[in-house]
Amino acid sequence: MKIPPDHVTPDLDVDRDINESTLEENIKSRSTWLRLLFMVLFAAIWSFSRIVVIAVVLLQFCIVLVQGKTNAHLRSLGQSLATYSYQLVAYLVFITEEQPFPFSDWPKAPPG
Repeated sequence: MKIPPDHVTPDLDVDRDINESTLEENIKSRSTWLRLLFMVLFAAIWSFSRIVVIAVVLLQFCIVLVQGKTNAHLRSLGQSLATYSYQLVAYLVFITEEQPFPFSDWPKAPPG
């Protein structure tokens, strides 16, 4: 096979050195390991928050059975729990670098 005259053969050793250097920097990065620690913490909080959501769901359902309408306070709590759950997951999957509660304000449910 004939190589065109303007073709430049890539220097694979340079790419390998850059990749190894970047990998080594990433592995030694204190912020990466600190983020892992926060991710473990937020994963535990997320697991606990799911239990609280289930409790709110069951309680709200019982109230609807008895009263025929939802409880506004539980609805507000459910909205803020849903927002908080989203914030937790968004941090865990690297959508955001902003850490959720307790490192930021608790999400407020919109009025109504």
